[in-house]
Amino acid sequence: QVQLVESGGGLVQPGGSLRLSCAASGSISTIYAMGWYRQAPGKQRELVALITRGDSTNYADSVKGRFTISRDNAKNTGYLQMNSLKPEDTAVYYCNARDRLSYWGQGVQVTVSS
Repeated sequence: QVQLVESGGGLVQPGGSLRLSCAASGSISTIYAMGWYRQAPGKQRELVALITRGDSTNYADSVKGRFTISRDNAKNTGYLQMNSLKPEDTAVYYCNARDRLSYWGQGVQVTVSS
């Protein structure tokens, strides 16, 4: 089992930045990928960014060039640096980790508004 706890959400003005963190605990040695998803009201959950054990990354087209996914293996923590935020980035952001199962954090609210 893997437990994930997100932090770092909040309210930010358009053009601002936030960094989300995802602290992992439990059987983390089997994790081969960690990702960030988001779900806006009335919309389906969508992939924002993914990073594999080999540090390959993948981003949604809507966040390329603005968001950066990374991880610190020593701290068992993943990050999502979000720059140049737009109102359409407003959503609940979820951390996900995968081994033979898929694990989710509780989600953090990100609101981009003036």
